[in-house]
Amino acid sequence: MEIARNGREAVEALERAAQPGGQPVDLVLMDIMMPEMDGFAAMAEIRKRAEWRRLPEMNGFELAELLRGSERTRHVPLIFMTAGSRDQQWQFKGYETGAVDFLYKPIDPHMLVNKAKVFFDLQRQKHALARELRERTEALYINEMFMAVLSHDLRGPLSAIMACAALLQRPQEQDKVQSLADRMQIAGRRMGRMIEDLLDVTRARQHGGLAMAPGEVDLGAQAQRALQEVHAAHPQRQVRMRQEGDLCGLWDGERLGQVLANLLGNAMHHGAPQHPVELHLDGTDTCVVRIRVTNGGEIPAELQPRLFEPFRGRQSTPDQHQGLGLGLFIVQQIVLAHGGQVQACSEDGSTCFQVTLPRRACNQA
Repeated sequence: MEIARNGREAVEALERAAQPGGQPVDLVLMDIMMPEMDGFAAMAEIRKRAEWRRLPEMNGFELAELLRGSERTRHVPLIFMTAGSRDQQWQFKGYETGAVDFLYKPIDPHMLVNKAKVFFDLQRQKHALARELRERTEALYINEMFMAVLSHDLRGPLSAIMACAALLQRPQEQDKVQSLADRMQIAGRRMGRMIEDLLDVTRARQHGGLAMAPGEVDLGAQAQRALQEVHAAHPQRQVRMRQEGDLCGLWDGERLGQVLANLLGNAMHHGAPQHPVELHLDGTDTCVVRIRVTNGGEIPAELQPRLFEPFRGRQSTPDQHQGLGLGLFIVQQIVLAHGGQVQACSEDGSTCFQVTLPRRACNQA
């Protein structure tokens, strides 16, 4: 609970509460006659002002007018306290400025507590409904994207497999048979990765994260294997790897290989082709190990706040394969399951993803 001695302090308290990370206000109990200003003076002036910090001291009606005029505080319930008369015009003025109730002095503590409890319960219900609406909206979006993947994205590699199988039913030269088999394997692996990504999204959403199976892992060896896969898929791109310090820890090796592959693949797909991708493994800290993947080019500002959300950033380009938009989401879930952090920085013509891992994973299967 926060107490303000006058209108200016009340405004400042509510302004702090409305800021990101501020403690939300569920109810305002306000005396109509506050210090340093009488009754209804300056009401018209307050309506004209846009800057909160320049306001003079104000009474309860004036403050209520201001709160109702701001989107940030418009829905906070107000109860007026007054020693004045029960004149209907006075009450009408209060309700017109946004009051939900009046309490007349001397105030009965039992009545005050009961009225406050009613509004606290209403606010809790309101927040719960808003949270449920957000969750249902997100779930609906995820379900729609699942259907889009099943009906569109998986159709590409499946069509390639069916086409190659149809050709293999006809007489073919041995070299041609080998080429068709290779194409089928590539398409099959691509489908397998898509399905596994979709299963990871389901596991993360249903169980609050991905389960890990930690063991002794050499991150340098995992990085070498990830680099071999990336080179096979992007033979024309250059990757520079630098490692220092002790890169061993208690982690889920298969999952960390997935982190490295997704980050490197993301850099290959979206980074500027003329700039090499850089992988830096830093094990100089005794408590944590850091992975940094850097590529040329910047992420559009409008996409940066939503980089790690599933199915976000699915932007089609004429010369690139359209991904599912799950790679970075899965990276984040794996890192969080290890008790680590992942951050992205995109500025000055380059983009860097940094993963910080404690040497012992927090989550065990």
